[in-house]
Amino acid sequence: MKRITVIVVILCSLTFLSKAQDPSFSQFYASPMFLNPALTGTTSCGRLTFNYRKQWPSIDGHFTNYNASYDQSLAKINSGYGFMFNGDNMGSGAIKTNTFSGFYAYHLQVGRDFFVNAGFQATYVQTKLDWNKLIFGDMIDPVNGTISGTTLEAPPSNLSMQYIDFSTGAFFSYRGDYYGGIAVHHLTTPDNGFYSKENSQLPMKITVHGGANFNVGYNTHNEAIIVSPNLLFQQQGQFHQLNLGCYVNYYPFVAGLWMRHNLENIDAAIVLLGFRHNNWKVGYSYDISLSKLAMASGGAHEISFAWDFCIETDKLRTIKTIKSPVF
Repeated sequence: MKRITVIVVILCSLTFLSKAQDPSFSQFYASPMFLNPALTGTTSCGRLTFNYRKQWPSIDGHFTNYNASYDQSLAKINSGYGFMFNGDNMGSGAIKTNTFSGFYAYHLQVGRDFFVNAGFQATYVQTKLDWNKLIFGDMIDPVNGTISGTTLEAPPSNLSMQYIDFSTGAFFSYRGDYYGGIAVHHLTTPDNGFYSKENSQLPMKITVHGGANFNVGYNTHNEAIIVSPNLLFQQQGQFHQLNLGCYVNYYPFVAGLWMRHNLENIDAAIVLLGFRHNNWKVGYSYDISLSKLAMASGGAHEISFAWDFCIETDKLRTIKTIKSPVF
């Protein structure tokens, strides 16, 4: 069973690469610049974030994704800048993709209560293929299912590729209670095929996200209890995803529940528990798979950490920080 599972995972890895579906985080606001370049520098101080996701942990050949970012407000010019590293391993490292990104966003106040951000992202992408970790049909014994170490399949001439990618986004906030945004990644649809450059363009990814904050009372520490319904929609090529759910902020705790759809059926339920203290936060979420592979795959685990810190006082900032979920 394990051998079959490994083969399925490797085939999925190659399929994801050929169809060029980006990795994603269930705690999408916990990595704000990964979600939307316009969210760069939206805190009053500097911000460090770390994210780790392990998908299908019960299967040999799982998927892992890790992300680290830093962004900073530029109060004097109502802007923000940032940097991000993202690593994606498919099929236990059969395909590895590392990206290094730089960000810039401009923050504009339109009227007393309406705020708009526009952001831009430039990314260097490096993808490597480990040919020795791939399993092909002629390597499998049809009688007992054992796997040999040889194949007649010819490897591509290059087992690694590099390219430059560009993305952009916009974000708005009204009175700090209503917010939303749109991002377009891979504006130039760069080639990312190992064997052929024909029909191997990376399709644009369109992201639409939004939500609201509702004050429903106060806890014993006189902190507001906030309920935040949220949605996230993403489209990339033939891939569609819709997340619908809600956060509940009861300081210092945050809880969340979402349903993830592919526009045909419900793919997973996502549960979150987070903790905030002063300028740092940590969150854990688990994707409960609702597909036929639920028992075999083990769902997905995700951990996030963020720390807001001030390098210098922000007295010159004229644009208010935007309130959006922390996970």
